[in-house]
Amino acid sequence: MTNQPGSANNATNRRALMKAGLAATGTVAVGAALSAAGLAPLAEAASSGLTRGDAAILRFLAALEILEADLWQQYNELGGVQDREVPGGSGSAGYTAAIQVLDTDMPQYIHDNTEDEISHFTFLNAYLMAKGAEPVDLKQFRTLKGSQATGAQKDTMRLTNLLQLTVDTSYWTRYRSRTQNPDPPFNDTFPPAIPGLLKGQFPAIPRTDDDLKGFVPGNPPTIPDHLQAIANTAGFHFGFIEQGGSSLYPALAQRVSSPEVLRILLSIGPTETMHFQTWHDKAGNALPLTDPTNGLMFPNLNAPPFGGEDFQTNLIMPEPTVFLNRKFPKVSIIRPTETRGAAMGALKALTDDGLFIGQSKEFFAVLSELARAADAAEPRD
Repeated sequence: MTNQPGSANNATNRRALMKAGLAATGTVAVGAALSAAGLAPLAEAASSGLTRGDAAILRFLAALEILEADLWQQYNELGGVQDREVPGGSGSAGYTAAIQVLDTDMPQYIHDNTEDEISHFTFLNAYLMAKGAEPVDLKQFRTLKGSQATGAQKDTMRLTNLLQLTVDTSYWTRYRSRTQNPDPPFNDTFPPAIPGLLKGQFPAIPRTDDDLKGFVPGNPPTIPDHLQAIANTAGFHFGFIEQGGSSLYPALAQRVSSPEVLRILLSIGPTETMHFQTWHDKAGNALPLTDPTNGLMFPNLNAPPFGGEDFQTNLIMPEPTVFLNRKFPKVSIIRPTETRGAAMGALKALTDDGLFIGQSKEFFAVLSELARAADAAEPRD
């Protein structure tokens, strides 16, 4: 995700995250948690029709797709199309109106992204089972309370938290830079588009109906700045989530052994990239404003002190940049795609985002072990 796998600091953070999760639960508890999650020991995976590494990669991706489906369902309940294709709530008129400021088609896009992620984890689990490997099931970790606003499924427990997010928007400048690359040997860092989103914990969906106060339906509706700031946060969070998949699938594809598993990753991965470009485009339509309740500022990215190609809101395709070695011509690429530590880097990025605030130590132990096993996978000839 936004993590840069080649840096020493991030490698330390990844090790610390894994050790913290494992140490917190102990070896016996970790084994029990893995078993409860439907995760057979790695030795058993080798006896299936998959290599141990391929099974580990598919399991990690299935887990992340389950987490994505969980967060997208929360978005859809309040701001998406409500139909039988996607488990939903009843919608929020105020939140939907605020989201539609970014694009009038946002409810359909949110719905379709949700359906895609559900299809991804359902397929990956079915494939694992068809090959004699255990699927991934995280239902025992559905312990988080979601939105209590009208339109949400208030009694449904969640895997992910959308009420206290710290969103890294450096993906914005990373995809615009013509001189920098987050991958080794460059290991470049990038400024965030919305610095304020890194300085606190902000809701991306209404927490209660209090967040909807001041909304007046109409043509056009009256949308208070606080509610619009929540929608703006969601818009930039959409891009953060989907740029992670854009990078993770090609990164892990470099570690698989089976041509069929490679085909799976190369077939699902580009759909994540399609999601990312959609959200990258829509986030650029976020209204400049300051949330009166917490001071979160959304600047005009086309005006000083921003502006220029690094922030221009209609640049939604990757600008050519350096790749592999500066002696080569610049090229338009997905970034990052370094494979070392990619899984643990993705997990750390999601953790830093605040998605797992309130989750148990066992949850972190299971996700850390899944990431470790995926990163340990080595392709076989």
